[in-house]
Amino acid sequence: MKRAQAIGLGVWDFIVGDDWQVALGVVLTLALTALIAGATKTDWWIVPTAVLGLLATSVWRAARAARH
Repeated sequence: MKRAQAIGLGVWDFIVGDDWQVALGVVLTLALTALIAGATKTDWWIVPTAVLGLLATSVWRAARAARH
């Protein structure tokens, strides 16, 4: 059981890493893309837009934390 728990924690650390908010944003982006892909054919713009937004937010939070 300890081995399975260690593997699970390793996978969690790999996926979530240091920033759980970015990981949540990626999951929500993929879910939104899946929902819209079924309804329309123009869903390609969702992921690049989300990546730019998540990156900008992450950098802004890191810069703000470095100032304080």
